Amino acid sequence: MMNKYAARVLDDLKKKYPWETEFLQSVEEVFASLDSVLEENPKYEKFRILERMVTPERSITFQVPWIDDNGEIQINTGYRVQFNGALGPYKGGLRFHPAVTLSTMKFLGFEQTFKNSLTTLPMGGGKGGSDFNPVGKSDREVMSFCKSFMRELFRHIGPETDVPAGDVGVGAREIGFLFGEYRRLANRYCGVLTGKGVGWGGSLVRAEATGFGAMYFVQHMLAMKGEDIAGKTFAISGFGNVAWGAALKATQLGGKVVAISGPDGYIYDKNGLDEEKVAYMLVLRASGKNVVAPFAEKFPGAEFVAGKKPWEVKVDIAMPCAIQNELALEDAQTLIKNGVEIVAEVSNMGCKADAVHALQEAGITFAPGKAVNAGGVATSCLEMSQNAEHTFWSAEGVDAKLHEIMTSIHEACVKNGKKGDKIDYVAGANIAGFKRVAEAMCAQGC
Repeated sequence: MMNKYAARVLDDLKKKYPWETEFLQSVEEVFASLDSVLEENPKYEKFRILERMVTPERSITFQVPWIDDNGEIQINTGYRVQFNGALGPYKGGLRFHPAVTLSTMKFLGFEQTFKNSLTTLPMGGGKGGSDFNPVGKSDREVMSFCKSFMRELFRHIGPETDVPAGDVGVGAREIGFLFGEYRRLANRYCGVLTGKGVGWGGSLVRAEATGFGAMYFVQHMLAMKGEDIAGKTFAISGFGNVAWGAALKATQLGGKVVAISGPDGYIYDKNGLDEEKVAYMLVLRASGKNVVAPFAEKFPGAEFVAGKKPWEVKVDIAMPCAIQNELALEDAQTLIKNGVEIVAEVSNMGCKADAVHALQEAGITFAPGKAVNAGGVATSCLEMSQNAEHTFWSAEGVDAKLHEIMTSIHEACVKNGKKGDKIDYVAGANIAGFKRVAEAMCAQGC
């Protein structure tokens, strides 16, 4: 049973925003973990922490007009949800994808608040983006959109206020166009965006960070069982930077990635990916076609399975790296049947709620995205630090700090989620992330 205070706030939220399904799902997942914390700390109800925590401090919605290559005016909607700034400047990515809505931005901003808290770095939570689809657009069209988007956004962000980064549909090209327009409008060269090019304020290891950090977290999960990544088989969804980083690090650590996927289906390679195959994932991403089928044409030992998910492949470890709710109940049941050992979310809320429950009830070790994928935002904060210091760190230095942060996050999850001889990583991540934000909010008053 959910704590009465939490249940009341959630019920009110459902009545107020019944259409914001993703946001409600993310709130319910966190609130379900907080029973003991709320019972032990009545001050949280006195300070109305939960009501304040589920209400963004600021939600910005704006029009983004731009001109396509045919000279026609197109209109998209832009968003920036500055969810909670109790721990530092708002920090979170920008997502350009046709499925983006205010509900998507709220759920991602809410999740980001606790993810950033877990890193223990000085970052609040925020998220932004647009329903613009960069797939199939020319560079000139993407530039036209990005500059129009930034002409509104720039007045709401800054290195001590809100520092966006990239996310789905926003890579190095988009960050470059956005930063160029910010610099022009604000007449400042500063660390207002992360994910910048290494030659102009970016950080080494940033592109790999989310995937690398996820694999470091999995490495710690396995160590708790007295096991190691070497020899384990992996199924990974997606083929962008996150999936690429995870596949690269798994391969470097002796793991065997046998399945990767895209919107068109998945690739099964019984021999596993090597570094050449992992590198080709980036070639596919750069093509702008959003498909993985060409992988099987380039590497004859690989098999393309159209219209299916990689979760039907028998593996030791499954890592959803694409988008929210990509792993459904039937996928979880298939993984359980095939004897999966660990499911580690790398995408934000990558598993549907009933899928998570099924995995947990079956005794499968499951870890949520807010813990597993925190390496990306952690390294973004390291980029902010380098910008503030007007310096540049080595790849080894950044990677060592990333590993240290992921170790700390895993320890926090274990400390707050240990139940007998088992670890509830969902509860551990939610409790650890929540307490730090809640305490800061209480200290800062109403």
